[in-house]
Amino acid sequence: MLFDVEILKKIDEELKKYVDKNDELYNASKHLLFAGGKRLRPYLTVITYNLKKDNMEEILPAAAAVELIHNYTLIHDDIMDNDDERRGKPTVHVVYGEPIAILAGDLLYAKAFEAVSNIKDSKKAHDVLKILSKACVEVCEGQAMDMKFENYNPTMEEYLEMIRKKTGALLEASVEIGAIMADCSEEEKTALKEYAKRIGLTFQIQDDVLDLIGDKNKIGKPVGSDIREGKKTIIVIHALKTLDEEKKRRLLEILGNKNIGEEEIKEAIEILKPSIEYAKELMKIKTEEAKNYLKIFDEERRKVLEDLADFIISRIH
Repeated sequence: MLFDVEILKKIDEELKKYVDKNDELYNASKHLLFAGGKRLRPYLTVITYNLKKDNMEEILPAAAAVELIHNYTLIHDDIMDNDDERRGKPTVHVVYGEPIAILAGDLLYAKAFEAVSNIKDSKKAHDVLKILSKACVEVCEGQAMDMKFENYNPTMEEYLEMIRKKTGALLEASVEIGAIMADCSEEEKTALKEYAKRIGLTFQIQDDVLDLIGDKNKIGKPVGSDIREGKKTIIVIHALKTLDEEKKRRLLEILGNKNIGEEEIKEAIEILKPSIEYAKELMKIKTEEAKNYLKIFDEERRKVLEDLADFIISRIH
């Protein structure tokens, strides 16, 4: 099994310490936190740390900090995108209203830094704080870029920069924090950062692919919602660059039209098929590159990070 149940259990126990109150604000903050997320980011922090060390108690506050930040971004994302559903459940603002949802996100953000303050080694806590705050800045910058793309067609370079920030920054931070806590050398830290950059990219591309060809019940939202919203994904950008004029014109007619039905979404997905294949090939290349950067580590210990890179492009939600 890819995800070690014991590690996941310990991460959950650690997270509960920070939201252990029973009132509306805390219940709102827990709504998504314990709604069946993959725990990919804190898990990455722990397994990166495990490349060199095995003291779970040392790494858990740092892993919790990463997950608390991630869930804060999800709550605010859902408000900005006006999404009604995540992980198959109504979103926080739908259940508790926008004001409480904003506060619940802010609470998780603050609790992340409380978690960092629980790291025993103050030098490591300081270094983790720097990485985490930088990631928060980049996530905000990436989200702003994504919103800007609604009004024009970005280049491939602009899109890749956006996902490196919006999706990749926190995945990179998860790995970097594990490396700091494990006393990795500079060479090892650089290799891990390159690994994380690539899995951050493949994670977002796989999300884009799943939106078009995934299972609604598995991904927790309607298939093709990116088409309806007019999202400029890597698939759309590639299509607009490579399609003939007739298909391009038709795609642009459908893209971003909130009133389109199932038939038009199917038609758009059909037009996008060659670009979906392009995205899948790119993910394979980036996954192999990511795994190559791990070769400087012990073969047995790095295997779980290699398997995780494969999991990211084969996951179904």
